[in-house]
Amino acid sequence: MSPIAAAEQAEQLKLDGNMCFSKDRFGAAIDAYTEAIVLCPNIPIYWTNRALCHRKRNDWTRVEEDCRRAVQLDNHSVKAHYMLGLALLQRKEYAEGVKELEKALDLGSGANPKGCYMVEEIWQELARAKYLAWEEESTMRAWDLQNLKEACESALKEKHFLDASPVEGFVDENLKSNLDQLEALGRAFDKAAEDDTPTEVPDYLCCKINLDILRDPVITPSGVTYERAVILDHLKKVGEFDPITRESLYPSQLVPNLAIKEAVRAYLEKHGWAYKMD
Repeated sequence: MSPIAAAEQAEQLKLDGNMCFSKDRFGAAIDAYTEAIVLCPNIPIYWTNRALCHRKRNDWTRVEEDCRRAVQLDNHSVKAHYMLGLALLQRKEYAEGVKELEKALDLGSGANPKGCYMVEEIWQELARAKYLAWEEESTMRAWDLQNLKEACESALKEKHFLDASPVEGFVDENLKSNLDQLEALGRAFDKAAEDDTPTEVPDYLCCKINLDILRDPVITPSGVTYERAVILDHLKKVGEFDPITRESLYPSQLVPNLAIKEAVRAYLEKHGWAYKMD
């Protein structure tokens, strides 16, 4: 078979696979994409399409295999990096999974200034992954802190016992000193655990419309910062005006707020619990 004929047949098999996929016939779709891969193994979309079928079947090992091959063929494939990230998360490979999702998010956002249709889905999965990674790490930190605190308390109590004086009048003073030291120790460990204790996200890091933490902040001429997708939706569906100041506002007037974006990044880096989605 000539290369041209093979390519044409492979494309038809891809279309057949797409039709089967739309009807939830994932086994038949996998067969069609596999035949296309045999004919033209260097076309990344055949691999990502088959990976999507494996994903529907929760066959994450094959999802990972197909996506790794797709990434080798096209390192700019949003779908390949995205599904590879999901597959790695299934194996609790949080660091590597997050790295792949971040790559997919960067590629998806850059592919279209107004946002790739997958960007929101990728962000949701990335936030979930980072929250799970934080949860696992914070649990270990809390365990280590508690063990260290108990060891320090035990050492202080032992020191108090050894330093205790039988002389009348010094007993109460030693006891008070020991209690003060234990209280100071408790405050120190409470302070150490602050970053892992969920609180309220500062208002200036949240969108003024939906109150969610910002991830793609834009600022208006009047100085109000919103989430890009949220304010664009408002301008399209409600009217071309700033919902806070009520002044006229058009999409072309929105400017990325890089300072707030960096502040959000730094805040999330320190407070992983803030990734939790309601």
